[in-house]
Amino acid sequence: MHDDSDGRRFALTVDGQTVSADYERRPGILVIRYVYAPPALRGTGAAGRLMEEVAAAARAEDRRILALCGYARRWLARHPRHRALLA
Repeated sequence: MHDDSDGRRFALTVDGQTVSADYERRPGILVIRYVYAPPALRGTGAAGRLMEEVAAAARAEDRRILALCGYARRWLARHPRHRALLA
């Protein structure tokens, strides 16, 4: 995963296409505004792999995740080991 802090976007390239998560860092919080997967990658698990990396980044920075994006919120809720990250 690549963290483009200037563009405030996490990105993961899979098969030449990029899955991304737009974010904002606030004190103690990582706000996930939107997760995007190109149509060819939808249903392949690529966005889930990105979210695993996003969760790892939040833990490494000792932040909780405020998921404004419906996909990110559902993903976190579906994965018990990451639920505690939800702000």
